[in-house]
Amino acid sequence: MGQNIPFGFLKKISVNSTGHNSITINTKTVLIVSLLSLGYLVISYFLIGYNSSELFLIAIFNSLFYLSVITRKFILGFSIFIVYWIIFDYMKAFPNYNFNPVHIGDLYNFEKHLFGILDNGTLLTPNEYWRLHATTFIDVITGLFYLCWIPVPLGFAAFLFFKNKRQFLYFSLTFVLVNLLGFVIYYTYPAAPPWYIQYHGFAFTPLKAGNTAGLAKFDAYFHAGIFKSIYTKGSNVFAAMPSLHSSYPVIVVYYGIKNRLGIVNAIFVIVMLGIWFTAVYASHHYVLDVLAGITTAIIGISLFNLLISRIKWLQRFINNYEQIIL
Repeated sequence: MGQNIPFGFLKKISVNSTGHNSITINTKTVLIVSLLSLGYLVISYFLIGYNSSELFLIAIFNSLFYLSVITRKFILGFSIFIVYWIIFDYMKAFPNYNFNPVHIGDLYNFEKHLFGILDNGTLLTPNEYWRLHATTFIDVITGLFYLCWIPVPLGFAAFLFFKNKRQFLYFSLTFVLVNLLGFVIYYTYPAAPPWYIQYHGFAFTPLKAGNTAGLAKFDAYFHAGIFKSIYTKGSNVFAAMPSLHSSYPVIVVYYGIKNRLGIVNAIFVIVMLGIWFTAVYASHHYVLDVLAGITTAIIGISLFNLLISRIKWLQRFINNYEQIIL
């Protein structure tokens, strides 16, 4: 079809009966996919050490790539998210506190200055206030909301993949762009989360693992270690600003409205508000972090729309990518 395919190992293309590009599996393709899989495992081992999740990722990718044409297109489409995950995971090898001082007390005091709540004569941050006034009901509801921060974007992406490939690519690339903007801020402005001060005070300690903080109550209520398993694998403790947890639902709501999903968008908005509140309630983020996350999402969405309207090679890339996964 005379198009430049954006993946070097997928140059062998045939046209199927529907007129779409389909990937032909041949010896060269198998060899390159295998080398990429092996290369990922080797690089991961030397950068961050062995982790069973790396083998799981490779197993999922290879299984879906070879299983059928439909699963192959699906995993190639979702490779955008795989690239994001690899970048996020590799941040463990380069802690942001090695590049810039971590903001602890200054951020805490600024939060208290702007959003402080007077409680029994004491000025508290919103995190501190809710820590004192928490209830089991709110613990459970907020935990359920926070469990949505990855399944909802990925589930929405899967919906778009089968409904509208172009919108799927726009959503996925916007998601990655917002994350990259957030990562830049992480390294420019390392920031401790509220729970850090609650457990460690204002002195800097180079922690390697996160903390469930207020979400521990959810785990305790259900006698499960759901959030504990998530936060012990975190890539960076000092990456509270911006709250990308707060960014993700903004992207979902934007593309939900853009795709005219009706009542589903109302659900997306409720989930978004719930995640924002939980981020503060569970002491994982300050209100400032949440506002920064919302702002990062808005900037990322606007920047992507600008880039897609102005940059020709990006338009060609997306056109070619769409042909591969149609």
